[in-house]
Amino acid sequence: MKSIGDKGLTGLISAGELEKMTGETVTIHGMVQRIRRLGWGAFIILRRHDGLLQCVMGNEGNEETLDKLEVEQSVEVVGTVKKAKIKDTSIHPNTVELHVDSIQFISLPAELPPVDMTKKVLDLHIDTNLDLRPLSLRHPMERARLKVAETFASAFRSSLTGMGFTEIRTPKICSVGAEGGANIFKIKYFDREAFLAQSPQFYKQMGVGVFERVFEVGPVFRAEPHQTSRHINEYTSLDFEMGFITGFEEVMSVEIAVLRDCMEALKRECSVELEMLNADLPVISETIPSVTLEEAHRITLEASGKDNTGEPDLDPKEEKILCAWSLEKWDSEFLFVTHFPTEKRPFYTMDDPENPGTTLGFDLLFRGLEVTTGGQRIHDYDVQVEKMKAFGLDPESFKSYLQAHKYGLPPHGGLAIGLERITARILGVDNIRLTTMFPRDVKRLTP
Repeated sequence: MKSIGDKGLTGLISAGELEKMTGETVTIHGMVQRIRRLGWGAFIILRRHDGLLQCVMGNEGNEETLDKLEVEQSVEVVGTVKKAKIKDTSIHPNTVELHVDSIQFISLPAELPPVDMTKKVLDLHIDTNLDLRPLSLRHPMERARLKVAETFASAFRSSLTGMGFTEIRTPKICSVGAEGGANIFKIKYFDREAFLAQSPQFYKQMGVGVFERVFEVGPVFRAEPHQTSRHINEYTSLDFEMGFITGFEEVMSVEIAVLRDCMEALKRECSVELEMLNADLPVISETIPSVTLEEAHRITLEASGKDNTGEPDLDPKEEKILCAWSLEKWDSEFLFVTHFPTEKRPFYTMDDPENPGTTLGFDLLFRGLEVTTGGQRIHDYDVQVEKMKAFGLDPESFKSYLQAHKYGLPPHGGLAIGLERITARILGVDNIRLTTMFPRDVKRLTP
């Protein structure tokens, strides 16, 4: 018989705590990120739970230990915390270092990494980077991108919780797709066909009838055969839905508040990562400019000479032009585009009663890319059934979803933010595959 205690709950000393422990002897663990050997000894950089720590070890009495030391070894280090001034932005804390008394080897790699992980920038072809993802993510810059994404998602949760939203968890195996079409993954579910969720949309709307304001952070799946820098087939969607709205502008207003909270959290919690990645956070004021799709086409026509009037969506070049225009005219890196055509938006999007053929829907553009899609939803049962039929859908196939409408829903709306996309835009990363741990695309199913 064993008695299990809470040893695992203690023992981690954070970077912030180390900065306050000058002169104290501590025991820490980590993995060797890199070693710089000099005549008198070595600088040993340890990768820890919250960043890199610089350790200093002299040769005297430690020759055998230093000879055995290699990158990616797991070690336990005992030493004294000393003040330091470290210029390397990848090391945190940069105001103290550990003067090592002893190193205990915990585990050893079977072989050394096939690429040089000690470089300041991991200069690999993206396919090599992704093939070696369990290793490449250990590089400070790769790891920093994920930390920024994690902090953004955490701040999204915190912001909405503070506004009275309730977090929900919705199924990812569904009987029908939220948006239908060909871009949906089919799977065999025991004796019938099922689909991977394209969106938590149906369940968010059902949740409005329960909690009024709901949100979710979770994976969604799109079977789009794109092989571009802006698409992946499994991504993290930051969704919310809110009831008792008087217009879709309220959804946009909540997004502005959430984005401001998220940027503040990044500024507060990811200063080290942002400096390392040379990233500039956008400034978000109390308002973000908004134009209709029709106005957006006119703006891009004037700027580029290409006439997209009548097109149901924006092309990538237009998104870049519009963001440049917004920055120049309004000093905003964000721009809402509203009133997309009925046929371009999902069947649950409410039509604009004052502008037939257009919807009360919007996209949010940021630094040349669409990062959010949202709008007001249909809450009336009969209106929703008729629009389904107009889209060529059988309401009987959506019977469980329509229960929410049949038994009463308040006016409501919501949106979805692509975590990888907005992280890539914040960090100036060209390919969103580099802002997720293990991306899935048309050609990639491993690691």
